[in-house]
Amino acid sequence: MIGDNCQIHKLTDIAEGAQIGNGVSIGAFTSIADNVVIGDNCQIMNNVTICSGARIGSGCRIFPGAVIAAIPQDLKFRGEETTCEIGNNNTIRECVTLNRGTASRGKTVIGNNNLLMAYTHIGHDCVFGNNIIVSNACQFAGEVEVSDFAVIGGGSLVHQFTRVGRYVMVQGGTRFGKDIPPYAMVGREPAAFEGLNIIGLKRRGFSAEQIAEAQEVYKYLYLSKLNTTQALEAIGRELPQTELVKEIVDFVRSSSRGIIRG
Repeated sequence: MIGDNCQIHKLTDIAEGAQIGNGVSIGAFTSIADNVVIGDNCQIMNNVTICSGARIGSGCRIFPGAVIAAIPQDLKFRGEETTCEIGNNNTIRECVTLNRGTASRGKTVIGNNNLLMAYTHIGHDCVFGNNIIVSNACQFAGEVEVSDFAVIGGGSLVHQFTRVGRYVMVQGGTRFGKDIPPYAMVGREPAAFEGLNIIGLKRRGFSAEQIAEAQEVYKYLYLSKLNTTQALEAIGRELPQTELVKEIVDFVRSSSRGIIRG
């Protein structure tokens, strides 16, 4: 089913079972499979492959060479019905690959207003939030979670099951397999905490008081001689339990892989 006011090139291949919204433009040599849903006002350029299980919101731009909802690169995958769910107003640049889920979670999820730059790969069952920037050639293994407003520098490599907190900044070329707590800046080799993402926080309207709260938390976690458990206990005793402080503490406490080193 194809909606109204669509501009579809005559050399596009669209399966009968695909659902295309209103005002969608689709370029030449693009292939869209059955069991695909595309929202209104999307721009899908030449040579894009959209596989079964794709769910794409409104206002997305998908550039040439991208492959959406291909089956997982996971030997445990047995052909189960899963999805790759993409929200609204995302920009997916050239040759990005997004795999659909496995039986583990059943879906790969990309939120709203994200920019995924060229040659990025996002593996099965990943969950990305909103307003995230992923620079060129980043590689995310399966079941990675990236929270809102994170910025991942180009060429970064992310181990499976790793989590990235809100407003994190990762230096280009970083490889990491530990969780990165909210508001942190990470770089070097091996990857390590380098301080708060102060410039990013200021740009997003965080007050000087909020930035100071986060700095106090990370003094306990990274600059004291306490281990992580002791640092969390001290934070609970000695710091005001604001929402920002609780967010960092809850993230660290819930980490199964452990947080990035100092």
